[in-house]
Amino acid sequence: MGFFSNLNPEDYDREYTDRELAARIFHYLSPHRKRLIGVAILLTLVAFAGAAIPVLVSSSVDQLAANPQDRRVAILMGFVLASGILTWGGNWFQRRLNVRVLSDVVMTMRTDAFRSATHHDLSFYDKFSSGRVVSRITSDTRELGQMVVMVTDLASQITQAIILGIFLARIEVRLFLYVLGFLPLVFLLAMGFRKLARKVTRDGMRAMAKVNATIKETVSGMSVAKNFRQESAVFEDFTKANQQSFQVNVKRGLVLSMVFPVLNTLGGAGTAILVYVGGMNAAQGVVTVGSWYLFLLSLDRFFFPVLNLSAFWAQIQAGLSAAERVFALIDAEPAVVQRGNSPVSRLKGEIRIEDLRFRYENDKWIFRDFNLHVQPGESVALVGHTGAGKSSIAKLIARFYEFQSGQIFVDDYNIRKVDLVSYRQQLGIISQMPFLFSGTVAENIRYARPNLKDAEMREMATQIGDGHWLDTLPQGLQTQVGERGGQLSMGQRQLVALLRVLVQHPAIFILDEATASIDPFTEWQIQQALDMVLADSTSILIAHRLSTVKAADRIIVLKEGRIIEEGDHESLLSQAGHYATLYNTYFRHQSLDYIENAKEQAIG
Repeated sequence: MGFFSNLNPEDYDREYTDRELAARIFHYLSPHRKRLIGVAILLTLVAFAGAAIPVLVSSSVDQLAANPQDRRVAILMGFVLASGILTWGGNWFQRRLNVRVLSDVVMTMRTDAFRSATHHDLSFYDKFSSGRVVSRITSDTRELGQMVVMVTDLASQITQAIILGIFLARIEVRLFLYVLGFLPLVFLLAMGFRKLARKVTRDGMRAMAKVNATIKETVSGMSVAKNFRQESAVFEDFTKANQQSFQVNVKRGLVLSMVFPVLNTLGGAGTAILVYVGGMNAAQGVVTVGSWYLFLLSLDRFFFPVLNLSAFWAQIQAGLSAAERVFALIDAEPAVVQRGNSPVSRLKGEIRIEDLRFRYENDKWIFRDFNLHVQPGESVALVGHTGAGKSSIAKLIARFYEFQSGQIFVDDYNIRKVDLVSYRQQLGIISQMPFLFSGTVAENIRYARPNLKDAEMREMATQIGDGHWLDTLPQGLQTQVGERGGQLSMGQRQLVALLRVLVQHPAIFILDEATASIDPFTEWQIQQALDMVLADSTSILIAHRLSTVKAADRIIVLKEGRIIEEGDHESLLSQAGHYATLYNTYFRHQSLDYIENAKEQAIG
């Protein structure tokens, strides 16, 4: 497979031409035209001031040679000082404007990239590492910003080179023709580095993205690593990713570091030839010593931006590679595509799934011609072995995935033709592992209702177990939950997640119940909260607790994407079918009869 085998591009990556990238970058720069015009004016002033210095020095040399006591020499030196001050001041103001423009551009680009990331459906994050997405939003946009700074600096130097080129041509046309004849060789060599620089830069960014992804995954899973005493394995994974990034970036550094020495060698050889030819002309009186000095000094200032342009061309590829990765994320097509944008009024909660066919990517079919009808206000518990399709139904109703054919209607709305924001605002969803954001319990409960008043929140919270669960929190509703809710127990996290949904008053409630065991008192509190949600909504329950299954109006038994049984708990048990098998496997040990029998057997 090779050391660099996992640095392949993501499926949504694409290659852009330099012209396309330049047009996209200019699109982000265009709102800042006034500041950019100011930068251009300052760059021109700085270029003229920089070009004037060798001309003024040359004139001073000629004046000193003719008359060392001439007062015009002091005046010329004053102009040299003024040119230096103008260059410094112009550069300061130019960079200040440049930083402001650049900060706005990077912020806008990051916002667009983040917006694109948030608009992608769940299938995108099933396939692509979130750490690598973060790397594009942060590291790659920063790299692009550095390229823009480099380009503006080069623009000033190129302007200065053009001005000096005119002076050089006026001093000695034949010598300047030698210079012009030498330039194509420099540019051809620089262009030769272009493809190689773009390739190694892409690899370097992918390697850095892999390091970021590894860090994110291992730090997030550190508690699991410690539970299984796998800290050394986690460190080894990071070391491999870091070593790979090191190898790739060493290769990148070697390529980029070759550019300046090679071009400087060529520039030095050309300058040596021109020094000899110019010196012979000065000795023969063809040009004055001052003019010859001006030519040499100007030649160095002329060659510097030209060589910079050639050398930085390879480094500009780094910025273009970064732009390519950022724009690829922005332009990535979502898998879930709405065919309409109809606003959704308050839902009653009727759900109809008709002739549904669905699979994940190129996997086997999860559903073939699947049909389900849920009445408004009905609670339906989905049960079945792993892979039966329980979670898939919930995700498809929430429109997190695209299905291949069939229809899903909520009330009379085709969910492919609705405004997803107004639709999902009426869904209350709790995943199997409730996710809480860093902050307080109250802030997490307010997540969907930022304007929720404290009094209403506390009233709802105290309806669950008479509010005893709040007494277990050190600061009540103002208790910090920690990252991902890590400072709360699993039961407390579930209660906060249920309250977050409860205050939203959803028309449709989707619960993928946690499988973790909790104490009976907490389970009773969770069931109270569930009953409050179930009372006012249509509910789809992926059940793992007997109490949840029995609370449902209807139980649907799934097997390999098909409904094989449905009914209430007692009727399904009496059929002694697949549900009865599931009950004996997963639920029976939770029943009171089973617990009492176990106690009697233990005593006997």
